[in-house]
Amino acid sequence: MNATIYHNPKCSKSRATKVLLEAMGVELEVIEYLKTPPSRETLFRLLTKLGLDPHDLVRTTDADFKAANVDLQTATNEQIVDLMTTHPQLIQRPIVEVAHAARIGRPPESVLELFE
Repeated sequence: MNATIYHNPKCSKSRATKVLLEAMGVELEVIEYLKTPPSRETLFRLLTKLGLDPHDLVRTTDADFKAANVDLQTATNEQIVDLMTTHPQLIQRPIVEVAHAARIGRPPESVLELFE
């Protein structure tokens, strides 16, 4: 089994998800998305696999989101994706991606369905 994890090593949920997958024997490609932010294309691909709108992937409680002064009621999907590309700390984490789908690891066990 192979998967990609968009990982923040400072996040306890991200660390727990990574440990869980490693214990299952999943071969992980680890992308520290704060060091290597995903492109617009990557974010749109992940959103499709997650079945989410960009508004659902952005961390609205983050101070950087509040500082950006974005109105989610009027912002377009493209504007939200551009915001997450510029400020990757605003992306919900961790995201685990496999060939056919992706899940956010909150709680970490939610990614297990990708491997059933």
